[in-house]
Amino acid sequence: MGTQASTSHEKPETSEEARKPRQPILKAHTRKLVIRGMRYAFIIVGALVVLFPIYLMITTSLKPRVLAFAIPPHWTFIPTLGSYQIVLFQANFVRFFFNSLTVALGATLGSVLIAALASYGLVRFQIRGGGVFLALTLILKMIPEVILLVPVFLLWNSLGLINTRIGLILVYVALNLAFNIWIIRAFMMDIPRELEQSAEIDGCPELTIFSRIMLPLVAPGMSVAAIFTFRLAWNEFVLGLALTDRFTRTLPVAVSNYITDVGVQWGPITAIATIIAVPAFLFTFFAARSLISGLTAGAVKG
Repeated sequence: MGTQASTSHEKPETSEEARKPRQPILKAHTRKLVIRGMRYAFIIVGALVVLFPIYLMITTSLKPRVLAFAIPPHWTFIPTLGSYQIVLFQANFVRFFFNSLTVALGATLGSVLIAALASYGLVRFQIRGGGVFLALTLILKMIPEVILLVPVFLLWNSLGLINTRIGLILVYVALNLAFNIWIIRAFMMDIPRELEQSAEIDGCPELTIFSRIMLPLVAPGMSVAAIFTFRLAWNEFVLGLALTDRFTRTLPVAVSNYITDVGVQWGPITAIATIIAVPAFLFTFFAARSLISGLTAGAVKG
């Protein structure tokens, strides 16, 4: 009897011991769920903060003129394309779009090509003062554009480049050159020297080695540089406003045409802003794969 009593008395202790290890596991699982929920909530809030101005811009461009000025804003309305009609057909939109496209593509092509040549020279040739040159390019990138406005205006005025598309292209090439050199140089540093030596043994000239061997291998880095250059040249306002006239204005500068003494025309402003955002978005969207791989590889190799 005593043995049976002791055995029956020990069973609850064994069951309690079996339950004890589950509590830390449950707590860890609950902690992971809470952390994951907080992470998703933070991502959702951040996405709403980023996307809300875009939503407000698009909806304002589709509102009638009376509702565009309404305070508080009307969230339900009948969409209209009146603002887009004003922008597309009652202004020199085609001219402004052509100016923006010409300047952005010209600045992108020129800056990326010059940066590739400079990066190749810095990586493959022993240039005295190459490190100092790289440091100076980085310092140049830190200078705000507003500080360069007056010197560039005076210099371009003396050279006859004011109110010309080529003058604006040269400015954007110079502004993006430092960043593009650092990006493309990081990719070229990872290319084995043996590839060029093999081409030299086969009798390839230096220019052929650069164009047919080096450039294809650094194409991801060049695409990254091209995306950032295109976006800056496409969206830049301050220098474009100071260095152009009504014949060479770009689309961002054309936005100021709808700020008059009568008032601010928010409908056309948001409509042209939406149109400006579309090419940059499409350009980045189709090059997203090269952008992500380029940024990752450049960060590791640099």
